[in-house]
Amino acid sequence: MDKLIITGGTQLSGELRISGAKNAALPILAATLLCEEPVTVGNIPHLHDITTTMQLLGQMGVQLTIDEKMNIEVHSSTITKFEAPYELVKTMRASILVLGPLLARFGEANVSLPGGCAIGSRPVDIHIDALIKMGADIQVEAGYIHAKVDRLKGCKLILDKVTVTGTENLLMAATLAEGTTIIENAAKEPEVSDLAHFLNAMGAKITGIDTAILTIEGVEKLDNKNIHYNILPDRIETGTYLIAAAITRGSIKLKDVRPGTLDAVLDKLKEAGAEITIGENWIKLDMHGKKPKAVNIRTAPYPAFPTDMQAQFTALNIVAEGVGTITETVFENRFMHVQEMQRMGANIQLESNTAICTGSEKITAAPVMATDLRASASLVIAGLAAEGDTLVDRIYHIDRGYDHIEEKLSQLGATIRRIPR
Repeated sequence: MDKLIITGGTQLSGELRISGAKNAALPILAATLLCEEPVTVGNIPHLHDITTTMQLLGQMGVQLTIDEKMNIEVHSSTITKFEAPYELVKTMRASILVLGPLLARFGEANVSLPGGCAIGSRPVDIHIDALIKMGADIQVEAGYIHAKVDRLKGCKLILDKVTVTGTENLLMAATLAEGTTIIENAAKEPEVSDLAHFLNAMGAKITGIDTAILTIEGVEKLDNKNIHYNILPDRIETGTYLIAAAITRGSIKLKDVRPGTLDAVLDKLKEAGAEITIGENWIKLDMHGKKPKAVNIRTAPYPAFPTDMQAQFTALNIVAEGVGTITETVFENRFMHVQEMQRMGANIQLESNTAICTGSEKITAAPVMATDLRASASLVIAGLAAEGDTLVDRIYHIDRGYDHIEEKLSQLGATIRRIPR
């Protein structure tokens, strides 16, 4: 199993290009199942989850061609199977996103209940209940969702809670439904909007994008030709590298980004003492060699502070001036990185769903173990600020969501290397 070794103490500096967003690429690749014509998706990040998604589509009989620039051409007219097996779904929760497209276009789907990171309960009841309301016959047996329908029927769906994958699955299903579907309390994340724009490019009729009420007028088929759609930049990768620079008191410029998707994160970095300047597609952070200040954070659905950034800010707080609190409201088991940071000398007290961090003058390198995707990144960030060599184990998590993280950090001056298994 690969490991990373990080030697702390170097201020990060330089420029870096941000990759396409994993959390947009996965639903968009699933959405290609809806289109009868070939579709090309560009700005795809080089990630393990992308490989898993391609394996899943290929196993169904879909033809995929990838070029040296990570453009993926998808032909779903050759599909022969409508199943997402446990062997693939157990490693990646996003596999559930094939349920809506398969059911909408082909009238059947057999999808394993999902796995993914062990960060808490993420039930699919909302997906299932809404699809039943749209006319699907769904049975859950032996760990699989078995769904059938002649044609889904549009209706009004009021989601019990804000759910990104739930919104995406229902959005895709509704594109080919008979009549109009209204999704209320829809997730507003930029990745959901990117999916909606992609669906419209294929011929869907979706309005209300970027709002909590999505209206989808169902169409007979999606068959727009010669589509080449580029995934939006990854806001979580962007935020992760900004924090890496802040914790090392450095100065970096990130290119090919969308600053408007990071308002909550940038505000907290400014509170921490960073000078932030932005352009149309770039962000620059400069700490001017100063130690960051501790910040208080409370996670919530977009546009509030993202749960996918709280572990990284925990790393910042453990070496910052003062006391900062991190309150997690989205997932109930997302502080598994805390115990590993405590091994490095971090002063963190857990009280229910809040981590109280008192900044230390120094933290010390130690062997640590990654427990989920964002926890992995936070431990790497902590290693950048620690004295000595930090060994991060089980980094297959990080390879699910970060495109060549050791190469990108090396570009910024970090001393980091991968030890192959």
